[in-house]
Amino acid sequence: MNKALRQLFNAVIVLFVILGLSSTMIMAVRANALNNDPRNTRALYAEYGAPRGSILASDGSILAHSDPINDTFQYQRKYTAGPLYAPVTGFYSITNGSDRGIENSRNRLLTGQADSLWFDKIRALFTGAQNKGASIETSINPKLQQAAYQALGNQSGSVVAIEPSTGRVLAMVSTPSYDPNALATHDNNAAIQTYSDIVQDPSNPMLNRATSQLYPPGSTFKVIVAAAALESGKYQIDTQVPAGAAYTLPGTATNLTNATAAGNGSNGKISLQDAMAYSSNTAFAQLGVSLGSEALNTEAKKFGYGSTITVDGTDASGNPMKATASKFPADATPDKLAQASIGQGDTLNTPLQNAMVAAAVANGGKLMQPTLVDRVRSSDLSVLSETSPSIYSEPFSQDTAKALTTMMEGVVTKDSPNLQIPGAQVAAKTGTAQIGLTNSANDGWTIGFAPAQQPKIAIAVVVHSTSTYGAASAGPIMKQVMQEALK
Repeated sequence: MNKALRQLFNAVIVLFVILGLSSTMIMAVRANALNNDPRNTRALYAEYGAPRGSILASDGSILAHSDPINDTFQYQRKYTAGPLYAPVTGFYSITNGSDRGIENSRNRLLTGQADSLWFDKIRALFTGAQNKGASIETSINPKLQQAAYQALGNQSGSVVAIEPSTGRVLAMVSTPSYDPNALATHDNNAAIQTYSDIVQDPSNPMLNRATSQLYPPGSTFKVIVAAAALESGKYQIDTQVPAGAAYTLPGTATNLTNATAAGNGSNGKISLQDAMAYSSNTAFAQLGVSLGSEALNTEAKKFGYGSTITVDGTDASGNPMKATASKFPADATPDKLAQASIGQGDTLNTPLQNAMVAAAVANGGKLMQPTLVDRVRSSDLSVLSETSPSIYSEPFSQDTAKALTTMMEGVVTKDSPNLQIPGAQVAAKTGTAQIGLTNSANDGWTIGFAPAQQPKIAIAVVVHSTSTYGAASAGPIMKQVMQEALK
């Protein structure tokens, strides 16, 4: 081979190597980045050109599905009772892709691209059939979801209902809400404008208050303080603890008082049980200081405080849905610890977290991992995965759970008879957290479970910026959802 041919041959080999490397970079190394690039309209059309899987309620009713449509995208995403289920489903649009909720946490399954659907993908490749997405069966009970949504009405707040023995989320409501159908439109300009309008709405309807909004828990936090006291071995429900009509926060001139005279106790003392029943601020503030910051922090962490809580999904299925970490102050000074012990000051939690507190008491001290999906089915209806209950933590003993149940029953029988349900014992704790720079409004809370001795449902309700107490604002909402669950 002469020199010229040898140089040409080498040049051709180099070009083939470059071509091979560039193809490898595009098809393998950069494939995901290119597919996910918002400028890649080919990927968008391909994704919309295949039927996205449905999202279902626990009774099989459809929450979200894709219908064939005669346009370039081929399938239209539709949401049944969109605002009602928006915190659960999230939305899917041509401008934002999969956003929030199960649309996001299970996106790879819904599009049919998850690794667990490899057989379906291969079958579609060889047969030329469409690669269909998996369907997601949630734990949401439509009757409970509807009852909670209607009870909240036009108020800002949230309701979370959990099955205590399994951790299954039965209802997850956030108000005000939004309609995912308006965002799923194939009119690009309309979708952009709708999204902009929702984002700029001062009421923030797209925020899932159940998992992503922190509120001061008020007196509902006293359940955790009582748990820490009982677990210490130094207290029983009939133990007399310091109370009184007023308590001066340590190192300050600030006086803490009770909402009613019943919380003052007698001769400066009150039983732990009555302190819970009558929500004695003076008793629980002093109890919190006596127990100390470390003991309360340890107990709060067992419930999930300080940790983001995964509600649904994994990195393999999409972007996991996680609840914002609830907060309890570490190494607080005595005055701040006193405030934190009654759910004010630097104590903050999500409605999901507060529902988990009620569920832990209801389940005998075993807190189950909250879950939103029961099972996933492929397009041929075979089960790809099924959720099994798992223990999140064991924040206290069964004996402590029994004592707390008795105390929470006393809240209803002694102080909040409006929460009673004929034929069923209710265990509850109400709370009213003052908010605003001038404490001019309240966040009203009620958490609880029923039936008290054989719980089927645990609930947390918060009504934001109300002028009334938690028993009056959130209590009736909890009761309505409980009544629906116990039918």
